[in-house]
Amino acid sequence: MSTTNKSREIFIQGLTRDGRTFRPSDWAERLAGAMSAFRPGGMANSRFAAIGYSPYCVPMVVGQVKCVVVNEALRDIEPMAWDFVMNFARDNDLQVNEACLLPDTPKSC
Repeated sequence: MSTTNKSREIFIQGLTRDGRTFRPSDWAERLAGAMSAFRPGGMANSRFAAIGYSPYCVPMVVGQVKCVVVNEALRDIEPMAWDFVMNFARDNDLQVNEACLLPDTPKSC
């Protein structure tokens, strides 16, 4: 019998610990863009791979707060990239929470 070990997701929120909105306003896109090369198969998988975000580091808005969702699998794939995003959050005093993204549910009519 096999067991599935789902990686955790870490939410880096665009709020400092004292509740101020982090600036610049495009910080999440910049951080996720810097991590775009870290993906399944790496950059060799496609010559256009850098155009999109890595599935391990995705910018999004949660409850009107910009966030970057970092999949814990990044730590195993590239520990230096994991350290980079975690140090970014720490150095900028950003709120960090462990959570799980839920799939979108179909809306009934």
